[in-house]
Amino acid sequence: MLAAVLDGEIALREDYPEPSPGRDEALIGVRVAGICSTDLEILRGYMNFTGVIGHEFVGEVIAGPREWTHKRVVAEINCPCGHCEFCRRRMRNHCPSRTVIGIDGRDGAMAERIAVPAANLHEVPEGVSDDEAVFVEPLAAALRILEQVDVAGASVLVLGDGRLGQLAARVLNGRARRVLLVGRHRGKLAAAEYRGIATRLVDNFVPAADVDVAVDATGAASGFDLAMRAVRPQGTIILKSTTAAESGMNLSPLVINEITVVGSRCGPFDAAIEELASGRVEVADLIGARFPLARCAEAFEAASSGENIKVLIDVQ
Repeated sequence: MLAAVLDGEIALREDYPEPSPGRDEALIGVRVAGICSTDLEILRGYMNFTGVIGHEFVGEVIAGPREWTHKRVVAEINCPCGHCEFCRRRMRNHCPSRTVIGIDGRDGAMAERIAVPAANLHEVPEGVSDDEAVFVEPLAAALRILEQVDVAGASVLVLGDGRLGQLAARVLNGRARRVLLVGRHRGKLAAAEYRGIATRLVDNFVPAADVDVAVDATGAASGFDLAMRAVRPQGTIILKSTTAAESGMNLSPLVINEITVVGSRCGPFDAAIEELASGRVEVADLIGARFPLARCAEAFEAASSGENIKVLIDVQ
């Protein structure tokens, strides 16, 4: 089986073992996969992962439970045990025994086929294209913000003009009183401006401790420091960045200014699919480049360059 395998570096394998679905799992033929910031951090050593990388994908069920066969699907990435206290409390994403597709203990989606628990599957409606469906996982992560924090009437700062920052800004725009996206790349900011979102280059941004909510989607340790300086006393920081780098920043402003910090990770797939199906959130303009699976190393170079918001990999 053809697969993009991480073992110190990304390499294409033509002889990677076929997945062997377990009980209540589905075998999926992957159609399109996406590269996200977490994948890039994994390359730098985050989670010490080895194996098939990738967790954003859309595919077709080849085998498994009859009700799923031949359906086009996306899949939630956390695969819990189903029996522990966290699972019983409907906190499946925090199961201490979970594996995570392409991130922790389970092969990912940049391969011709992948095995996924059927409980994780969501059917993709006819009106949502494969390219759009690849965005379900990161869009769900952006929508998680709305489950955790009430942004109605709030001024919101989104730090980071990459994949997740763009989606967060699009989700929050129109739901919050004001949204400002701050980033490093004029071209990427232009994509947000086209959608009616106010933007500013980080070099021209002076934090004034006056925003109600700051979302750190920079993927860098420095983003959290900037968020601390931008949010008002008793404001909220939503931390979306996962990074392999260590940080020695001074956290005393959190105490002095009574700032709430909210870790925010995976979100609601059903809501993300609905946002795409209804057209409320458009994503096609975020795709900057695409490569066949056989050129996976080039795809990761393109995703790391800073020039592309989203890079897709065509598997089939």
